[in-house]
Amino acid sequence: MNERTNQVPVLVAQTGILIGARWTIDKEVIYIGRSPECDYVIDDRQVSRRHAVIIRTGNGYVIEDLDSKNGTFLNGATVKTPTLLQDGDIIQVALAVKVMFLGTDATIPLSISEAAQMGLGRLRMDDQAYRVWIKDIEIDPPLSLPQFRLLYLLYCNPERVVPRQEVIEVVWSESEAEGVSEQAIDALIRRLRERIAEVDPSHNYVITVRGHGFRLDNPI
Repeated sequence: MNERTNQVPVLVAQTGILIGARWTIDKEVIYIGRSPECDYVIDDRQVSRRHAVIIRTGNGYVIEDLDSKNGTFLNGATVKTPTLLQDGDIIQVALAVKVMFLGTDATIPLSISEAAQMGLGRLRMDDQAYRVWIKDIEIDPPLSLPQFRLLYLLYCNPERVVPRQEVIEVVWSESEAEGVSEQAIDALIRRLRERIAEVDPSHNYVITVRGHGFRLDNPI
């Protein structure tokens, strides 16, 4: 088994004309805007030519609005000063597009099983780009970060039942984990099943083992 390495942050478009697009943040300075000279181009009149910038600092990645006409928003709030990005943050560029920031700490601290590495089964996952396919059809729009973490946890452990406590430790941050209820876990499982069923309603991939936890049923 190999450990995942060389992770870089990713932006995943959640809405707008670029829905489903994924951009890796592999430079110290990333410009977002309408200009073809930007690193990530959003061809929409609401977007300024140089709309916003993401900068790598010693403390992490910060986003800064570049005096854009229609504003940059972070989790619904206007970005007025350079703001540190956190894993799972939603960046809105004007009204054109929303993207999710997936930081380097978004990775799941697990080894990938041989089955996961080989991509066996109807369901396949790419942890580098946060993408999921079922029968070669991609789940689009992408899963939310908690949904992806949960599914990837099961995907990396195809031959065992994952207990609820392990789900909490992987899906939620340490500060959030203490308040996670059984109902919250069940709601996450239910929504994940619904998203998977949008692509393949013929099979139940996420199995509940009562009194123990959950496992993935991923037919070859």
